[in-house]
This record gives sequence, structure tokens and C-alpha cells, in this order.
Amino acid sequence: MTLHHPEIKVCPKISIIIVTYNVVNILQNCLNSIYKQRYPSLEIVIIDGGSIDGTVEILSTNENNIHFWKSEKDEGIYNAMNKGLKYITGDWVYFLGADDELFEDFSSLAYALKDPDTIYYGSVLKNGEKYLGELTPYQHAKTGICHQAVIYPASVFTKYNFHLKYPISADHVLNMECWNDYNFKFHFLDLVIAKYNHEGISSVKKDALFEKHKASLILKNYGRKIWGRFLFRKLKHKLK
Repeated sequence: MTLHHPEIKVCPKISIIIVTYNVVNILQNCLNSIYKQRYPSLEIVIIDGGSIDGTVEILSTNENNIHFWKSEKDEGIYNAMNKGLKYITGDWVYFLGADDELFEDFSSLAYALKDPDTIYYGSVLKNGEKYLGELTPYQHAKTGICHQAVIYPASVFTKYNFHLKYPISADHVLNMECWNDYNFKFHFLDLVIAKYNHEGISSVKKDALFEKHKASLILKNYGRKIWGRFLFRKLKHKLK
């Protein structure tokens, strides 16, 4: 169900996909941060991985404000995110963690969405500090954009899904593919749109297969100049 606010306007709908698993102590805070948004056209899609801790009861309690939810075993975060994409009806797509929280600036970014061929991104608050800001092409290739900072046009997902072989960094790979796709461009707005949990798996563990493929992915999607810079800095770091 679309969330309704007094200032309702005709606004493009944003589908917010949340992947959950045993998050009974934090999910309601995440949902409340969505309910507080002044942007009027939001829908929530939640894919739960078969929680047994009371998460399903929270989903049931909130189902009047949730467009779609289901609870079943899955094959990991990105498998669940791909599942969620099957149930969206929005013009735009945003992925939020159950341990994250939206800020008021999320609505500011939402109101700024104009071009359906543009991927818009801002910053997040990570461990109390603003992260990452506007990225150069090299930073985009090497570090990637935090997925809680990005709102995608839904058309991205008519062409791409998350690659399940990358269990931690599939969102980085998706952004690499979009960078190399002439149909899309990235646009930064200086807004801090969410509080990002810096203790999640992507912050504490490396994706081994992604690290193995990273140089070739950079070459394929960013070209020889950025690829060469990446290899030079990698070698320089090894020689320290």
C-alpha cells in the first residue's frame, strides 16, 4: 500500500525494498523512519528470509502500510533483493537495510528525481560521519556507492539483476554495469539520506570472488585509464 500524507501530490512512486531476517528488535524503527517521510508516494516491499524471532509478527502488524511482504527461505541478501524486484510497482527503486534508518533528506532527494535515465545518489551517515560524498570515476570503480545512498530508475532492473555469485558486492557490480551503460548516467546531490549500519557484512568482510574479478570488471566497465590506475595503486600498496 502506498503511504499517504496530507500534502499528497502527483509524484512518481518509489518502491523501497527491505530484506529481513530475524530483525525483531530493529525493524519497527526502520519502518517508522519511512512513515515519517514527507514524500507522499512510497511503497514498501519486504522479503523476509524465514524469520523465527517475531519479525513476521511485526510485518503482520504493519501490513496496512506495506505493499507486499513474504517470508520464506532464500539464498542470501541479493537473492532476496532480486525477489523483491518482482513485486514493485514504482517508477524508482531504493534498497534499505532493516538496520538502517531514513533521514528527512531522503524526501529531498525523492523530490529531485526528474530524469528517468539518471541514477541519483547522495551520502549516508556511517559511524557518525558523512560517507562518501560525490565520487570521481576512479572512486566509483574502486570503492563503489553505498547502496543505501542510491535511488535507481526502475528501468535499470528491466535490464539488470544482482549477480548472486557475488554474495557481498553484487550492488557494486550492478553500479559498474550501469556506469558502462550509455542509457544511464549518475547524478550526485549533496544530501545525507540515511543512517547506514557500518557493522553489516559488507563493512566487515570482503567478497573474495569480487576481489578476484575486480580488475577485469574495472577494465570492462571503466576503460584502460582507470584500470591502469587501479593496478598501479594496488601494486604500490603491496610494495609498502
